[in-house]
Amino acid sequence: MTGKKAVLFTVTTTAFLIPFMGSSVNVALPHIAADLDMDAVLLSWVAAAYLLSAAVFLVPVGRIADIHGRKKVYVYGIVVFTTFSFLSGIASSPAALIAFRFAQGIGSAMVFGTGTALLTAVFPRGYLGRALGITVAAVYIGLSAGPLLGGLLTEHIGWRSIFLAVVPLGMSAFVLAVLRLDHDEVEAKGESFDLGGSVVYSMALMFLILGFSRLPEMLGLWLVAAGFAGTGFFLWWESRQRNPVLDIDMIRSNRVFALSNLAALISYSATFAVVFMMSLYLQYIKGLTPQNAGFILVCQPVVMALFSPFAGKLSDRIEPRIVASAGMAMTTVGLIMLAFLDGNSSLGFVVMGLAVLGMGIAFFSSPNTNAVMSSVDSRHYGFAAGMVGTMRLVGQVMSMAMAMMALSVFIGRSRITPEHYSGFVDAMTVAFFVFAVLCFVGMFASLARGKLR
Repeated sequence: MTGKKAVLFTVTTTAFLIPFMGSSVNVALPHIAADLDMDAVLLSWVAAAYLLSAAVFLVPVGRIADIHGRKKVYVYGIVVFTTFSFLSGIASSPAALIAFRFAQGIGSAMVFGTGTALLTAVFPRGYLGRALGITVAAVYIGLSAGPLLGGLLTEHIGWRSIFLAVVPLGMSAFVLAVLRLDHDEVEAKGESFDLGGSVVYSMALMFLILGFSRLPEMLGLWLVAAGFAGTGFFLWWESRQRNPVLDIDMIRSNRVFALSNLAALISYSATFAVVFMMSLYLQYIKGLTPQNAGFILVCQPVVMALFSPFAGKLSDRIEPRIVASAGMAMTTVGLIMLAFLDGNSSLGFVVMGLAVLGMGIAFFSSPNTNAVMSSVDSRHYGFAAGMVGTMRLVGQVMSMAMAMMALSVFIGRSRITPEHYSGFVDAMTVAFFVFAVLCFVGMFASLARGKLR
């Protein structure tokens, strides 16, 4: 296997593994709630804690990889992810499960913060979109397999089997990375790591995400205010560092880079919590088993997997902003369709809405990533990959925070029981309409980024 193929194969393997974990857990949430006695808001932290830690650590991890070696960080990330997958599978309390999921997210950050950079370093720009399309397709295949296999495992063995099943896959990925991954250029060797900036960044982001998840409570308002204040201090601090963890000058001077990342943040904020809400809708409101809910949910990532390679290849020939903006338009339509769901909606309409949403995300994701990575030089690949992943993860956590806020307003700290079903549907409707508006606004950020070539 040649160097390029080895890197592509290894990164594609882990690109499948991590989203497979996430989508499997979504299907198992009702069973986790019943087993560990968790209310709707606490249950959402099983997904949100993982995303929170991944978002907090992704940019610092990308910078560390540029300084000390991408392969090294990538391999250690697989070890961390696999270890805490096992511990999540044997967790005996809500606190333990959420803590292990937080640690699992750190491993995910180490993997995703370096995988795209490894690819970008070995593939020339004329072929990068195709390579990214393949890895994005692997992500969506993982998302596709998750609901199916997760539903089967949960229904016939139990929710813990989902976490434990990942362990041998993670061990295989570790062996593959050690034996096959030779490319490990250190583009920023000898440069210092901005520890102070990393700490301020992490705390500010954590305050923002925690704050949004606690709105409209007063504590949530204080946390959001602290997060914005910390963000302002972080930007001031970074502008005065010789080797910052976040290159402010690149964001100021590189319009394509800045607006492509903004578009990614908006897109993920508008779409990620859809699977979380739809999993609960199908099992609680429509009365489906985890296995049957998985069969319905799988239509979205299957469409994403089918069209992502084509969209990535198309973005090598056509301006990425055109392809990505068209994808955001389709995503908006899909979200509006899902916003009209109620207890009487047909499963055929559900599938149609998820399919339209999946096609929109496919046409946005890989072209947008191609635009980000192609707008920087090789010295900043780790940073750029970290920013792409951070926008994705921050967007995902913000999406979950908005869903949590909707559940808190319409249901409160209660289990989702029949007397709360109408409140859940109202929460889902409001959340999906807000997501649709966000995605509509995101189209203009995507179009405004300018020409890449």
